[in-house]
Amino acid sequence: MFEFQQYLGFILFLTVLTIGFWLMIFLVGFVHYWLGGAIMELIKEKRAKKDDE
Repeated sequence: MFEFQQYLGFILFLTVLTIGFWLMIFLVGFVHYWLGGAIMELIKEKRAKKDDE
């Protein structure tokens, strides 16, 4: 059987693993959204500059 300290270590490990997983999912989504918006702005600026010429 597990001792109490082993049980706490296992729960801590699962907590850190779960927090890391959801943080990774959040950051990947955020970076994807951020890069997409930056690329769209760059395209709009280039089109506006091309139309002014």
